[in-house]
Amino acid sequence: MPDDTETSFAPLYRRVMLKISGEALMGDQGYGLHPPTVERIAREVKSVQEMGVEICMVIGGGNIFRGLQGSAQGMERTTADYMGMLATVMNALAMQSALEGIGVFTRVISAITMNEVAEPYIRRRAVRHLEKKRVCIFAAGTGNPYFTTDTAATLRANEMNCEAIFKGTKVDGVYDKDPQKHADAKRYDTVTYDEVLAQHLGVMDASAIALARENELPIIVFSLDEPGGFRGILAGRGTYTKVS
Repeated sequence: MPDDTETSFAPLYRRVMLKISGEALMGDQGYGLHPPTVERIAREVKSVQEMGVEICMVIGGGNIFRGLQGSAQGMERTTADYMGMLATVMNALAMQSALEGIGVFTRVISAITMNEVAEPYIRRRAVRHLEKKRVCIFAAGTGNPYFTTDTAATLRANEMNCEAIFKGTKVDGVYDKDPQKHADAKRYDTVTYDEVLAQHLGVMDASAIALARENELPIIVFSLDEPGGFRGILAGRGTYTKVS
């Protein structure tokens, strides 16, 4: 049930991009999709939508296939990247199924034309879906090889006039080193785009950070494993790092 904090105040942002990795959908498995984990994330998204927030999503494909790894094993890079894009479509369809199973109208919008399973990306149509309170899941990256889903999320967030990107991770913010390996790791409450790039903090790739900086789009890094964390931040509480 929502508490008084969440019902007394308007959400901090009205339209946001939620970026999660494909690995976030694996749960404790080493590969593929873990349906209970997908359903848990879907419930988090629904709880935020019920606050009146319009939500875009981009999901990576690393739980199924990662283009860089395929390239490192001798596969031609462009082919490997297109395979990775197809993996993101599979994850988007899984999330759409979970969301619609709990009553959230959802559209999967692909940068690669595949009309039988997803809508083609048309900006004005996607904006209209958001205005109608549908969740839009942008799949297949930018539709081009050599670009990551981080860059795709930042690009789509700008095109959709999102007010912030929410980057869901396994930790509750940005640290100066891996907190799962170093007990003395320091968490930042705020950090600048330039500090992320200069210190190689690993929030997103350099292209995504530069695009966010150019358009003054804040990035909120939070733990996707924290129940209610996504909603809590929009309600003005919780632990996270803001990159701005």
